[in-house]
Amino acid sequence: MAEVAYIPGEAPRDRRPLLGYAMVTTAALLFALNGTVSKVVLSSGIDSQELTQVRATGAFLGFAVGLALLARPSLRVTGRELPFLVVFGVAGVAMVQWLYFVAIHRLPIGAALLLQYLAPILIALWAWAVLHERVRRRIWVALVLALTGLSLVVEVWSGISLDGLGIVAALGAALAYAVYVLMAERAVGRREPAALLCYGFGVAAVFWAVVHPVWRFPVERLDEEVSLLGRLEEHTAPVWSLMLFVVAVGTMLTFLLVTAALRHLSATRVAIIAMLEPVAAGQLDWLEVHELHSIVAGELQGRQADTDIVVFKSNGIASWDVAIGHEVVRRARERGVGADL
Repeated sequence: MAEVAYIPGEAPRDRRPLLGYAMVTTAALLFALNGTVSKVVLSSGIDSQELTQVRATGAFLGFAVGLALLARPSLRVTGRELPFLVVFGVAGVAMVQWLYFVAIHRLPIGAALLLQYLAPILIALWAWAVLHERVRRRIWVALVLALTGLSLVVEVWSGISLDGLGIVAALGAALAYAVYVLMAERAVGRREPAALLCYGFGVAAVFWAVVHPVWRFPVERLDEEVSLLGRLEEHTAPVWSLMLFVVAVGTMLTFLLVTAALRHLSATRVAIIAMLEPVAAGQLDWLEVHELHSIVAGELQGRQADTDIVVFKSNGIASWDVAIGHEVVRRARERGVGADL
């Protein structure tokens, strides 16, 4: 890789590929677990934008306090670095999360993941066409096999309804993720990964504070007890404790592992190994926390007993409301129930 003179710091370290693979694999597994925990948080009434804002703000504060106490010199930044860090924070940190949530709001999650994980191909193409790096044939083979395997996991042949804006958001998320990995790869050789993430999440936190002012956050929900859903539905936990897990483990630890792994592996390899996330998420089905669209499509059965629950939270798509309302009224009239108002 070409050196980046505007990112000062320590000299690059020796690469240890096995350590890098272990870091990315661990991060992918934790990202999958974080997805399940996030579903529980979202079922409490916290919406995806609010959860994303908490992730960015909480991660920034966590990294800032930790580095201020343990490695204050790593927080030094020069004016020449600021443009890089701003682009990294907005395009690489804030946008990848926001666009992903928009995509899964308008597309089946499997289709959204499949499109977002086109990012490794974008990274490989950038390395080959722009950086003029040699991308080995086995990397291209690995990309094809990984995307094929992911297509099998999400069962793309089962008939997926695609929304135009959702497709644009998912492709945008792929681009943002590629930007994040490529920029992080160029920066970690000269700046501590934790310090890079501190500034990245700091910029993202400011971005979200502008988009969604903090005083709008429903603080009263933090002390509420929420069911853990699925097989753990009889157990509850306060929302604040689950959000603490999302910030500390699902955000700080996972992003730190991925970013630190870029000191030992190329961006393309990191992106390919990270594709374990949706596969790992599928293995968490034993919790029986499923997407509602799977039930509507007949892929899964609905409630089988009085103890089963279905949690549905929608941020509101008007066409859904109109279509569902019309169908409810039609069926009620067919059965002679209800009353016209």
